[in-house]
Amino acid sequence: MHYPWWNVPFLTSPMLIAIIAVLHVVVSHYAVGGGLFLAVETRHAYRTGNDAYLGYLRKHAWFFILITVVYGAITGVGIWWTIGLASPLATETLIHAFVFGWAIEYVFFIIEIVSAFIFFYGWGRLPARTHQAMAWIYAGAAWISLVLITGITAFMLHPGKWPETRSFWDGFLNPQFIPQVLSRTGGSFLLASLYVYLHAAFRADPGLRDLIAARSARPALLGAILIVAGGAGWYAFLPESAKAALAAASALNVLMVLIFAITLAVFVMLYLGPYRHPGWLSPGFAILLFVCGFAAMATGEFIREAVRKPFVVYNVVLANQVLPEEVPRLRERGFLEGGVWTRAYVATHHPEAMAGDTIDVAKLLALPEEERIALGRVLFQHHCNDCHAEEKGYSAAAELVRGWGREPIRSTIERLHEAQFFMPPWCGTREEAELLTDYLASIAPPLPGGMDLGAGR
Repeated sequence: MHYPWWNVPFLTSPMLIAIIAVLHVVVSHYAVGGGLFLAVETRHAYRTGNDAYLGYLRKHAWFFILITVVYGAITGVGIWWTIGLASPLATETLIHAFVFGWAIEYVFFIIEIVSAFIFFYGWGRLPARTHQAMAWIYAGAAWISLVLITGITAFMLHPGKWPETRSFWDGFLNPQFIPQVLSRTGGSFLLASLYVYLHAAFRADPGLRDLIAARSARPALLGAILIVAGGAGWYAFLPESAKAALAAASALNVLMVLIFAITLAVFVMLYLGPYRHPGWLSPGFAILLFVCGFAAMATGEFIREAVRKPFVVYNVVLANQVLPEEVPRLRERGFLEGGVWTRAYVATHHPEAMAGDTIDVAKLLALPEEERIALGRVLFQHHCNDCHAEEKGYSAAAELVRGWGREPIRSTIERLHEAQFFMPPWCGTREEAELLTDYLASIAPPLPGGMDLGAGR
């Protein structure tokens, strides 16, 4: 209620965030694990005097920089841009709660960028010892960045004691911190190996390919184990509402089974392939491993986001950008009255409904039907559109009320969190519920043909 509404037609803004975030996460994890791969393997190549391997690692470093520094930086900025528009109150909360953490992460991000470019452009120019040091500095800074960002994102699922204490450390060292650090570290190891296999399958000579396959298998297997261990801890420390949301959504149950099945399949393929038979690494096998790894990571991110409902930040910010402590006031004074932008809309379009600087909601009910529907749409946009498209698209509201009459719609609106506990409570007055009912009833399609089973009674 403190910011304007941002419409993303059909897709909805949270799904846009999810797409950009997944595309970023599968690269940001490679930025961590790939940095460790380059540090370890460059050290090995120098120690063994393997000039051919050093030559390959230089090619891989260029691929690594293009993917992580260029593409990763663009998608990272894209995440900030989209969350700032789609979830401004949640973004504000994260910035204010973790100013110190963001500042530290920014310092380590600069260290990453500088050391990565020194490592690459110093190839053949720097002494071997200095060159290796740059790789290790990058790897360490990248992992610390992962830890810092994970503490903040884990806070969104379970802020621990922070709502009571408002302490940085209570928020950062939340119950989800260690499980998610474990799983994301494991994801970094696993994804890095899959990126390495994908690149090596196309760019490395056959002899080197076997060496790379064998040496990257153990980090990948360790990564798969850490993902499972972290995932178990993630579930154990879920808030009660998140566990209930997970149990109630059959799609999420299917995805939970899918993510562990894919992780197990990748583990078996890694063990039987690169670990036991390095010669199996072919372009097709590398692509299959990468696609499976991408699918597992994307599925995990979707589940992590979905179980937070009805919150964006658990117990701190509701999914419709309302603070929980604001709900009673909004239900008494009105949702339209409670927002700067909604109040300005009513004052501009319906000045006759204003009593001084406040909205007389009863006067809105006396408006013509077309104008009531328009106001209902404004309510929908600010109260519901963060999770639901309108007539077509992701979780479209029209499809959810298909065939419903006015009474079921209005009754459901007034007790949203009772009808579906993973939805935020209704944050408006009874009169505003009537306006939203007008809008939803106007877009609700009829029951499909043959489904009106009670019509002949």
